[in-house]
Amino acid sequence: EVQLVESGGGVVQAGGSLRLSCAVSVYSFDDYVIGWVRQAPGKEREDVSCLAIDNGSADYGDFVKGRFTISSDRARKSVYLQMNNLKPEDTAIYYCAAEEYGICYRGRLTNAGGAYDHWGQGTQVTVSS
Repeated sequence: EVQLVESGGGVVQAGGSLRLSCAVSVYSFDDYVIGWVRQAPGKEREDVSCLAIDNGSADYGDFVKGRFTISSDRARKSVYLQMNNLKPEDTAIYYCAAEEYGICYRGRLTNAGGAYDHWGQGTQVTVSS
């Protein structure tokens, strides 16, 4: 059974930073693409970032514009999203998601979007102005 547990959300002022963590319970971590997806109230779900665990290839949504960095710790089977220079429009629930045998490359999220098989419960990020 695949389990994804997010942590690290909270309330931060505009311009501040947060680091989200996703603990991934899977047998073979390297077989997965792990992504972050967010959803704000009244808005559609939005791909934030993805990371191919085996080769480290990553992609980001256009709105990220260099503010966020995705990374992983293979020994801990965890994925992180470092978010800097946060803006009020970044306020949303952030979900960690996993796709087995998926691919992630620069442009993937714009061209095709994420295609995830498993989802965490989400963590709330609130950015105040």
